[in-house]
Amino acid sequence: MKYLDKLQPLALLVLRLVLATIMMAHGAQKVFGGMPQHIALVSKIGLPAWMAYLSAWAELGGGILVLLGFLTRVGALLITIDLMVAILKVHARNGLRGPGGFEFPMTVVAIAFALIFFGGGPISLDWVFGGHPETHR
Repeated sequence: MKYLDKLQPLALLVLRLVLATIMMAHGAQKVFGGMPQHIALVSKIGLPAWMAYLSAWAELGGGILVLLGFLTRVGALLITIDLMVAILKVHARNGLRGPGGFEFPMTVVAIAFALIFFGGGPISLDWVFGGHPETHR
């Protein structure tokens, strides 16, 4: 199915757009009004309050980087770290499914994790600015 191989750049774009939409929405909610609640949550789970700012900006900033396909791997790494902490410190105690479970965050972190290794693909600013390996030309 060689013709499907030609569509791989589109698949990477879809993964980036989905991940970016989710993360930017969650990050923007925290950065633009929800920071007091996020600080309270971060403190409640035993982390320093200042980490709430890192978390919120990892979500919003990482989402923006992934959306643009600029420093895609960096943005995806920030998101992966943020979500792994959320899964381990918040969602794991609720089990896989149900209210507060880790089913959804695990799915999102899987997308971010894959983008660390695949990068933004040919439909990205990374590619435009020379981040493409010779094997993909």
